[in-house]
Amino acid sequence: MRKVFVLLVLAFLSALPSRAHVGSPNVFYDGDAGPYPVRVIVRPPVVIPGLAEVTVRLRDGRKVAGVTVQPVQWQAGLKGAPPADPAARVPGAPDSWSGQLWLMTPSSYSVRVQVEGPAGSGVAMVPVPARPTRVLKMDKGLGTILALLGLFLFAGAVSIVGAAARESVVAPGQEPDARRRARARIITALTAVLFALALWGGKAWWDRVDGRAREKIFRPFNVHTAARLEEGRPVLAMKIEDPRARDWSPLMPDHGKLMHLFLIREPGMDAFAHLHPVARGREDFLAALPPLPAGTYRVYADIVHESGFPQTLVDRVTIPAAPEKVSEGGPAPDPDDSWRATEPLTRATSPGPKLSLLEDGGSILWHQEPLAANRETTLRFEVRDPQGRPAALEPYMGMLSHAVIAKEDGKVFVHLHPMGTVNMAAQQVFAKAEGGAPMMDHAAMGHTMAPAGGVISFPYEFPQPGRYRLWVQVKNGGRVLTGVFDTVVGKG
Repeated sequence: MRKVFVLLVLAFLSALPSRAHVGSPNVFYDGDAGPYPVRVIVRPPVVIPGLAEVTVRLRDGRKVAGVTVQPVQWQAGLKGAPPADPAARVPGAPDSWSGQLWLMTPSSYSVRVQVEGPAGSGVAMVPVPARPTRVLKMDKGLGTILALLGLFLFAGAVSIVGAAARESVVAPGQEPDARRRARARIITALTAVLFALALWGGKAWWDRVDGRAREKIFRPFNVHTAARLEEGRPVLAMKIEDPRARDWSPLMPDHGKLMHLFLIREPGMDAFAHLHPVARGREDFLAALPPLPAGTYRVYADIVHESGFPQTLVDRVTIPAAPEKVSEGGPAPDPDDSWRATEPLTRATSPGPKLSLLEDGGSILWHQEPLAANRETTLRFEVRDPQGRPAALEPYMGMLSHAVIAKEDGKVFVHLHPMGTVNMAAQQVFAKAEGGAPMMDHAAMGHTMAPAGGVISFPYEFPQPGRYRLWVQVKNGGRVLTGVFDTVVGKG
């Protein structure tokens, strides 16, 4: 039983994440812990039970007396949570604190960060999904050593049995006769066969346990996406075709929408859409399709369950050329839907200022620093109106900006806000579980995340080197505008 438990611990769970986003596991939060502006970074464990690495940074450089971190599982709540652990000050970085937390079960968690300082006590809740993603592999060197030791033990055990059968009753100094030596050889051969069968049985048991563990690795729901006409209007239909969906809690709105669906055309990433399908039942979603150029598109759909657990559903869809005439029937576009077609992904992507022209004649300037994989960064942009003045940004679904980052090969996708990768819906779940503590509304939250003067920023860490495209979306004059940027991320 101990061996089974160890295997399941190593193979059953990890966190994507955490994230729901594709290939972007770490969780970022830029916000406030009461009176203290903080950046919280959670690096979930790769197996569960496992340790999550938590970094808390005071964004205004303020000195505080102490920081504690605490994992709160959504069903257990604060009353059922383990005691908070004190975070340690990072040597050489007086504004940074670090800690480790055990995440014990596959579930939706909140890392509760409490800061104590001259202005009193402040709390921030950072949603973190814990879920299985892979089975850990044994180091090749260690595996070779263990295999050689196993062969040595096998040979030693067989030789011991053979020696015992040949010489155990022979008087000291006497040689075993021919009959005893023949019997010893037979017993040695039978022992080798029995031990080999035992090893084969152990391997078969190991493979069965490993197979069951791999079956339990978290995978987003299977979906089917299709473009079609409904009452003369082009629509995009997505259906969740996964029996596991019935065992999960229902979906809840995030930024007022049950689903945020993104389309990215392959291979040039030259067409992009951010849509909000309407639910037609628990597992069917439908969205009006904008006049995108025909082609094959990657599909990424962000959803959040009532437990606070997020997922990103992934698919591909072929979109035909838009019809010349579009009927007024069928589902109407969501007022927050947006799309943009641009030039394909470029190769000239050196660091430095980059300018993207917007649909209204304005622009977004990206102050790009050199980027490396697995290195924390802040993506900073300046938005200008058509006259070149700082744009007066309006909340777009509760945030001053939304950003989407996708890697050329599709292995990384993330939907960012100025407050990071966390979603407001999950924060609301944990705020309610903690006693209904009121949270800032979406619009106010968006305004606190961006400085004045049309400047917006996003905390992030690119998980892999390679070529990326970024779409930065803002709202000005009641219109959603999309800036497009390309970059290359180096090796960390």
